[in-house]
Amino acid sequence: MAESVLMGKGNKIVKIPQEEWEQQLSLVPQHIKERLNFMTDAHHHVRYFVVKELPRIEKPIQPELIARELSMSLSQVSAILEDLEKNLFFLVRNAEGAVSWAFPVTVDRTPHRLAFSTGERLNAA
Repeated sequence: MAESVLMGKGNKIVKIPQEEWEQQLSLVPQHIKERLNFMTDAHHHVRYFVVKELPRIEKPIQPELIARELSMSLSQVSAILEDLEKNLFFLVRNAEGAVSWAFPVTVDRTPHRLAFSTGERLNAA
């Protein structure tokens, strides 16, 4: 008997052959690489910074702080934040333009709480 995998599609559960699932799974690294192609080293630095700092600061991070801490211009940081928000939904800015959500953390209230080994606590995005 051939192995199969149950997979949710919409409001249904469908059975697909294990071989087909494994083939689709093997394409994931290439798909991720293609989705990340727009990111420069500066994009990665900004993203890593906000993910690291949100649990420590515990409030939305202003673009000015990011620019100052990463020695980048405010216009460059603003453009990068826009790219990250638009292209992959890596982060979300509040109405004032500060980063309040950077996967996997957020300062916005959610039903999911994270606790870090450093003692920091924050909501999961």
